[in-house]
This record gives sequence, structure tokens and C-alpha cells, in this order.
Amino acid sequence: MKKLVLLVLIVCASLLGLMPAPLAAQSVTKLLQGGAAQTQGPTAASADQLGRDTPSGTVLGFLQTAQSGDYKTAADYLQISAARRQSQGPELAEKLKLLMDRAFVGKLRRLATTSEGSLEYGTADVQTIGVFSFGDADVPVVLVRIADPNSGKIWLFSSETLSKVPELYDNVEAHQVENKLPQSLVRNVFLGMPLWQWLALLAAIPVALAIGWAVVLLLAIPRRLWLKFRKRPNLHAYSRMSKPLLVSFSAFAHRVIAGYFGLPLLPRLYYSRTIQVLISIGFFWFLLRVTNLTMQRLRIRAIGAGRIGTGTLMVLGERLLTALVVIVAVLATLAIVGFKLTTVLAGLGIGGIAIAFAAQKTLENLFGGISVLADEVIRVGDYCRFGDRTGTVEDISLRSTRVRTDARTELSIPNGALATMSIENFTRRDKILFNPVLAIRYETTADQLRYLLAEIRRMLYQHPKVESESASVRFANFDNGALRLEIFSYVLTQAANEFNAIREDLWLRIMEIVEKSGSGFAVPSQTVYFSRDSGLDPEKTAAAEQQVQQWRDQHKLPFPDFAPADKSALRGSIVYPVPESAVGSNQRLP
Repeated sequence: MKKLVLLVLIVCASLLGLMPAPLAAQSVTKLLQGGAAQTQGPTAASADQLGRDTPSGTVLGFLQTAQSGDYKTAADYLQISAARRQSQGPELAEKLKLLMDRAFVGKLRRLATTSEGSLEYGTADVQTIGVFSFGDADVPVVLVRIADPNSGKIWLFSSETLSKVPELYDNVEAHQVENKLPQSLVRNVFLGMPLWQWLALLAAIPVALAIGWAVVLLLAIPRRLWLKFRKRPNLHAYSRMSKPLLVSFSAFAHRVIAGYFGLPLLPRLYYSRTIQVLISIGFFWFLLRVTNLTMQRLRIRAIGAGRIGTGTLMVLGERLLTALVVIVAVLATLAIVGFKLTTVLAGLGIGGIAIAFAAQKTLENLFGGISVLADEVIRVGDYCRFGDRTGTVEDISLRSTRVRTDARTELSIPNGALATMSIENFTRRDKILFNPVLAIRYETTADQLRYLLAEIRRMLYQHPKVESESASVRFANFDNGALRLEIFSYVLTQAANEFNAIREDLWLRIMEIVEKSGSGFAVPSQTVYFSRDSGLDPEKTAAAEQQVQQWRDQHKLPFPDFAPADKSALRGSIVYPVPESAVGSNQRLP
């Protein structure tokens, strides 16, 4: 947070001209590198205290010094003799300052910030930075590089340019509007500009806002006509874009209006930077709104199509795009202010490497979350098993996934671990397995066992909530103390609560069948009889054996399974829920 505040302060200081751009760029680089630059040794101090090492430093230094009214020091930026500097230097500097404000044509932002100058403007010792424009005549403004015994090689306004300053100064015309204004507004200067220009800039703000708002309204007309033609509803999405567009168009309109005020050169530079920053803010603000609106619509469309995982991935994508737009906006603002992006990007590169090493786990969790969402392994609302824990997924964020466990505690799982974890998703089941093993007493006869197998199969085939095609009951094994019957079937439901109710109904029906067969469930314990054991019920035993004999005589013995026609006839013939159930009247089959 402290670094962010310092970065904002440095940008504002450079924007307002309180800190030279090269010094501000060095400060930003050190800030982004987190002090890493200190390990490389201290930066060599400038050999010239006035900053005349570069063409940019000479021009901006002269303008700042002259603007403050210190024309004696401003004369040190001129290529004249020491004697003339003492006698005529301040007057010559004042005239040059006026010419720079009223007649200079050039781009100060593109001046070289290196001691060797720029090949675009000349050689390593001579730079033509612009011209003084008077009607059809253009007088070059030239800087020369000389060797100073005290400061080394420095850049100065050339003697050739200075020789023409007095003549050009006499031809400079004052602002026509200044002749019609009170002299107090013309003579009084604040931050290098007369008061009347400050008042004009302020008065232009509401005019620029009105122009910007008119442009925004005009741009909305084609969209409304298009929606009306396509017969689509107006969702008022454009209203969210109007404020960013208003900022950009109003700033541009103010810049056009201010062009007629003839601002001094240095304030004009700072004003131009401010306007460009405002236009940039409006543009990137508009880009953020478009990004958010587009991702929201894509997310709604994905969720509407049933791709909930894709919809959740859109949230992550929206956050990443927002961060990218903000970073580009910051870099664009730094470039507008005057920073060299190569220096800033070098600092970002070093800082990025340091962050990458320090945030390995965070990046692992980020990409783990992306892989989980992209594969749609889980979705918000799914009930899953994570290792030895089960619960409902409540949120999938950039770093972790939050799960509400069965104990109602909140379990946070890092996405990096989640991507390598075996996950069992219960919500994705199309049906639920019912696979119990029945333990029947050893006293049960073979025909009794056949009766049990046949009736339980019949019940499974008849039950409307059991998948009859895969249902089966088999005599599985002679176990210690019991005969084992294995049931394999699928219950046709996805809800756990409904499955519990159906399973309960199946168990109760199985108990009735076992009781009707005359047998019973084996108890996993030893029984000591102190009286004569009544044994199995002879009547029920005889009835079960008689039923099996009847099947045998009719050649309808259901082993190894019922005939396909019988299975088809039995399918869904059981009334479920039972008629006595509280919900039976609403769910009873026809």
C-alpha cells in the first residue's frame, strides 16, 4: 500500500512539473524493484547542478527557472560570454522565454533525455529542437553541446539562435484579448500563467462538459435505432459507458478550446499531459466497463446453457482481464507523464521475477483453479467427497475452494491441491447404487431360499423406483453363521434424501418377504438354548416349499432368473409409496 501511494505521488509530481521526468523515472524504477537497485551501488550524481547534461534537461530547466522569475540563473542556459551574461543575460533570457511561450513550435516531450542527444534532431553536438514561427518565416531553435570547465559537457541555447532573439522579440504580438481585459488580470501571474488564462480554463470546463455530453447522446442514437429495428429490449448497458465516454470527450473538447488561449510553453506542456491523462483514464475506464459487461453476458449465457463451470471460469477471466487493463492503464499514464517505459518495464521485470519466486504457491493455486473450472470437475452447489471429507461446494475463488462440510464447518482447499486430488462428485450421479448383503439363518432350507430369492427379485422388478434391467439377487456364499444373499440394483433418483426414503421402503419389504418365507436374519452372535428350540415355522415352511413345487410343476421356476415376459409384466406393479404413506396420494402411480 505504501508503494502504491508513493507511486501516485511521484506521477502527480511529474505531471505538475514539480519533479523532472528522468528523476521521477529513476524513483519509479527503484520503487518497483523494491530497493534492488541499491545493491548495484549508488547512482552517479549529475555533473551539472542545473541539469544541462541533456537537451531535455536544458530546455525544461530554462523554462522552469525563467518561469519562477530568476532570469539571472536562466542566463546560464545561454551560449554567451561571461561578460555578456552579467550585463545582458537576464534581459536576453526574459526575451527568449517570451518567444518560447508565444512563437515556439515543437514537441518538448520528444526531446532527448540522453547526453548524446537524438539523431532525429541533429548530431551529438547540435540539436534543432523546433522553430520560432512568424507568419511564413521559421527561425530554427538550436541547442549546442559545449565543454564547460566546471560542469563538463553541457547543452546550451546556441549563440546563433540568441543573435536573432532581439529582432524576433520586437515582432511578437501580444494576445489581442489582453488589450481588452483589466491589466490586473494580465500582469498578475500564477504558476507561469496570467490570471485571465486560469479563469478562461475554468470557464471552459462547463462548456467542454456540455460538448462531451452532447457527443455521448449523439452516439447513443444509432444504437437505439438499431435495437428498435431488431426489436430488442434496451437493457441500458450504454448508460454504464456514458461516464467514461463523457470524461474522454469532455477532456478532448477542453483541449481544443484551450488551444485558442495561447498558454505559455511550460504550462502548456503540463496542461497537455493532464488532458492526455484524463483522456487515457476515460478510455481505460470505458474498456473496463466493456470488459465487465461482455464477461457478465457470456457468463449468463454459459449458465443458461447449463455450463456452470464455464460461467464460474468467466468470473476468473473477468478478474484477470481487469488486472491486465489496470496495468496497461498505469503504463500508459507513465508514458504520457514522460517516463521512459524501457526503464519502468525493466523495473517491472525484476519485480515480476521476485514476485514469481515469492508467490509460487499463489500462482500454483491460481492455475489450479483455472484447470478445475475449465475441466468442470466441480461446480458451485455440487456435493462431493474430497479425500476423507464430504461437503457442498460454496465458492471457487482465485486461491482456494470453500466447502461446507456435513458438520456445517467451512473447509478451505487450495486450488493447487484440489487440481491433484481425487474428487468424487455425488451430484453428477444419474442413479444411486443399492447393494446390500443379507445374512440368512443356516436353518433355512433350499426351497425357502429359492422362495426368498424369487420374491425379492419380483419385488425389485415391480418397484417403480428400481431399475429392473440391472436388478439382481444372488445366493453369494456360505459364510460363518449365515447364508449370504447379495442384492445389486440401482435406485432411480439423484437426491440423497429421496434415496434414503426408497432404501427404507426396500428394506421393509425385504423384511416382510423374509418373515413370510418362515426364515429369519442371522444374528452375529452365539445363541445358547436352555429350552427346546421351536425351530422353523412348519406351516410357513410347508407353504414356501409348496409354492416352489408349484413353480416347478408349472415349469415357471424363476432360476437363474425370471422369464423376460414375466419381468416386463412385473415392472412397476408395486405401488410406491405405499397407500398408507402421507405422500402416497400425490405420487401414486396410475
